[in-house]
Amino acid sequence: MNEEDILDDITEMLKIDTDNMLEATASSGAQIRKALSSIDQDSLAKVKEWGKPRSVVITGVGGSGISGRIAQSLAHVASSIPVVAVGGFSLPTWVGPTDVVIALSCSGSTEETIAGATEAGRRGAQVIAITTPGSKLDSVLDQVRDSITFDIDAMGRMPRASMWTLLTPLLLIGDALGIFSIKPKQLESVADLVDGINRDCAVATPLDENPGKLLGLQFAQSLPMVWGTGAFGGVIAYRVTSQLAENAKIPAIHGEMPESQHNQIVVLDGPYAPGSLDDLFEDENTSGLGQFRIFILKDTASDAGAERRANVVNEIAAKRGVKVTFIESQGTDAISRMASLIALTDWASVYAALALGIDPTPIIPILELKDKSK
Repeated sequence: MNEEDILDDITEMLKIDTDNMLEATASSGAQIRKALSSIDQDSLAKVKEWGKPRSVVITGVGGSGISGRIAQSLAHVASSIPVVAVGGFSLPTWVGPTDVVIALSCSGSTEETIAGATEAGRRGAQVIAITTPGSKLDSVLDQVRDSITFDIDAMGRMPRASMWTLLTPLLLIGDALGIFSIKPKQLESVADLVDGINRDCAVATPLDENPGKLLGLQFAQSLPMVWGTGAFGGVIAYRVTSQLAENAKIPAIHGEMPESQHNQIVVLDGPYAPGSLDDLFEDENTSGLGQFRIFILKDTASDAGAERRANVVNEIAAKRGVKVTFIESQGTDAISRMASLIALTDWASVYAALALGIDPTPIIPILELKDKSK
């Protein structure tokens, strides 16, 4: 069965998707609504009483940590104080008692995030955790003098499919801290927007009418280079390549415009350009996998310079026979535009996996890494 046939065969897709990643992906709007209805209002009020800190540091990795990166990008154009997202085991050296550290972990057992929260407590920072109640991270905060935990329930979903379960309370916490102004009513509208995209990309919608399947097929048949425009384009491009890695198990490159046009664009004249592929892959490239393709995530509110640059990139690529796919955001405000790009590309990453006959959920190398790190 070829890739196109798989994406029009519901039975085959469900057979490949043994752990229900399709269902998890479809839950994004519901995640927002559940988070809005269940967030602890007393804890939010306490956060507000803290007042605006000197800075906010958000620590987390992987599918949990992406929410911190997104919040940082949104704060970049809205916040009067620094908001920094970090991964790894340590915090910036300047973090101290006048700062707030927010630790994100879907499981509550992430080694790096626990280390960051512990260090924040030692330095006297105010610490917030968004995590599973009763987890190790939750217990760490019991030892921190000035701390608050916001409980979440991912309902068995993988962290990468639970982004809104963490991001929704994080955005409300950011609002309480004065980082940006994002209210529940606005997030309800985002949930409606995401639900519409989910309907368009639903598994029962045929390939030729389904934007998620069509984009997923392009991902599956290429070596993707994903570039983003606007304030959050770079972080969404990173999200896309991470989703392609975890769901479809395929490599991809991410970049931010215009920075990527001062370095990454030169690969258009390299060994992965169309004219070199026959020599490079020979008979191994029968499926089309490895055909270099550019995907540009367009924030519709980007400035004229970004729009002009995207068009120039398209011209340069076309001259070399490299295909370019434009993916445009929907919505008027920043959070809606960001959400629309994530919703579509999340579906596409799952459909890319299914088109290749790959179960999206397993993350065996990550589990091996965690086991050997104990």
